[in-house]
Amino acid sequence: KALRKPSVSAWVVNVFARERAPQLGEALRLAEELREAQADVDAVTLARLTRERRALTNRLASDAAALATARGERVTAATLEAVQQTISAAFFDASAAAAVASGRLVHELEPASEFPLDLAAVVGGGTPHAPEAPPVPVDEVRARRELRKAQSALHDAEQAHARAGRDLAAADRDVRDAANRSAQADARIARLEAELAAARAAVSAVRDEVTTAEDHQAQAADHAATTEKAVEAARRALDALAGDSA
Repeated sequence: KALRKPSVSAWVVNVFARERAPQLGEALRLAEELREAQADVDAVTLARLTRERRALTNRLASDAAALATARGERVTAATLEAVQQTISAAFFDASAAAAVASGRLVHELEPASEFPLDLAAVVGGGTPHAPEAPPVPVDEVRARRELRKAQSALHDAEQAHARAGRDLAAADRDVRDAANRSAQADARIARLEAELAAARAAVSAVRDEVTTAEDHQAQAADHAATTEKAVEAARRALDALAGDSA
């Protein structure tokens, strides 16, 4: 059975997959690591990984276009975009990665395609196996694992530091507020103490006035009693004179 003729963009990807298999395999393996890591990272790190994946996609597509151009194929902007989309799809799904790595694509892939792919529909010459990644030294695997752990620990520490900073700022605000309230209370106490001292002085002055008034009252009472006695004596004397005259 004759193989189906690939589209131009699929042919460009196939040339790259066959002639740059180690480079493509390494990129697909890194993309798989990114897929596994993105579930455990924060939004900022996820955005950075997304930018790195997009940059890697563009770089591989440019390399593939350069290979095709060197073989006399005219790579238009539309073809380059289709190559980028195909490589991007391979970064998002293992079945798409297998199709791209096979070097037998018959048409381009879409990142938004329904995964897993029907490989028989997009690959000529039978269903491909998943791409074999180049062997990675054990030390490198361990180093990458430790790097991810260190990055996660750094992220946790930065988050804890940020929370501590917010807590410290809140505590500083509480201290300032309490100090302001304490100063206001001290000022009010001082005002009340001054008012109390003034009130006590006023009470003392009134008491002195009461004492003086009472003294004046006693003196007036004594004087009234004395004058009353004088009046009585004068009346008796007058009555006596009136009786003698009769």
